[in-house]
Amino acid sequence: MSDRALVSRDNLGFLLAKASQHWNDLLAEHFREAGFPEVRASFGSVLVPLVEEDGLRMGELAARARLSKQAMTTLVRSVEQAGLVVREPDAVDGRASRVRLTAKGRAFRPVAEHALRELDEVVGTTLDGAELDRLVNALRKVVEL
Repeated sequence: MSDRALVSRDNLGFLLAKASQHWNDLLAEHFREAGFPEVRASFGSVLVPLVEEDGLRMGELAARARLSKQAMTTLVRSVEQAGLVVREPDAVDGRASRVRLTAKGRAFRPVAEHALRELDEVVGTTLDGAELDRLVNALRKVVEL
């Protein structure tokens, strides 16, 4: 254990939360400027898995996003209201629904990719490639805790 005070602005949890908050603010600014002011950073928990594989069942979407089914249902409702996804009945299991990107959701992908590329470049002015790789790997480990 280091000599850092646990309750301070140098606490790992505090820094992770503030870094995430700042990152999300920067993303929201990019999205607004690109004509998608309704998109919140939290929508990434729905959109990223659907970009990887569209038409996921709600339970699979929740698992990939590491959210409860209840939290995912609430979030999908917000993303649906923004016009980025639609819920459809599952053809195999009538009790389940699948979530699909709408045309607007698919049109948002290049906007998100551009914003993320620009933010990566900004981070690249502070961290070199090896530092960024170590940070990403360390954050993956934290997510897996």
